[in-house]
Amino acid sequence: MRYCNLLRNISNWPLYLKVKFDLTRRDPLRFTTRRGVRIEVPRRLLQTFKEIFMDECYMKDLAFPLPENPTILDIGANAGYFSLFALSRFDGATVFSFEPIPANFRLLQRNRDLNPGLPWFCVPKAVAGQSGDLILAFDGGDDFTTSATVMGGDSGQKDRIRVPAVTIPEILDEHGLKRCDLLKMDCEGAEYGILYHCPPDVLARIDRIAMEVHGGPGADQNIDSLEAFLQKEGFATRQRPVGMLSAWRGEKSDG
Repeated sequence: MRYCNLLRNISNWPLYLKVKFDLTRRDPLRFTTRRGVRIEVPRRLLQTFKEIFMDECYMKDLAFPLPENPTILDIGANAGYFSLFALSRFDGATVFSFEPIPANFRLLQRNRDLNPGLPWFCVPKAVAGQSGDLILAFDGGDDFTTSATVMGGDSGQKDRIRVPAVTIPEILDEHGLKRCDLLKMDCEGAEYGILYHCPPDVLARIDRIAMEVHGGPGADQNIDSLEAFLQKEGFATRQRPVGMLSAWRGEKSDG
């Protein structure tokens, strides 16, 4: 299925095989989707690219059609690969991508610049349960990181950075969004504060959620507690290994 997805999503798919069999030294790699969306992938982020475009890890329980012209929030956008996937997959999609780590945001903005005509808005901020400044732990020795976390202490990350943070209600209000058709999150522990502190009337404006859940030290900072919370708020849910949680309203998942 992974290679079927590769062929379905990527027009210059032979480049991936050249990398796999060590037939090219190119770095970064440049892929193009079937709809002409261009993607720059440093070799160090090839695994992340594969998870999005080959495994389609966020789509396994959200395969039913999104409405036309969907609004999508990408929290923890990293280099923007899920945003690019969504813009290529969903007709008329508008995507708002949030990424607070400066090195990651530079690559996110690079991918944005490669696709100037897309309705894609990139914001150099974190998303949290309350607005203001947020302290993130990360590895400052990396050119880019996939594991900046609000959970300092035992996270193993040695560097700290203060970043501005906004809430989901603020995002919806600032951009004049009545609904969010799909909320994707990979935010290394911030998902608990984001969702637990989101007012019920705002959560009711979100139709689908696809996220990677990261365990935390609190009694309610685990995937089972988060799933129970979403069910209480009216979502149907499904877990998948390892740490993937999907939630939706109104339509059944086929997975």
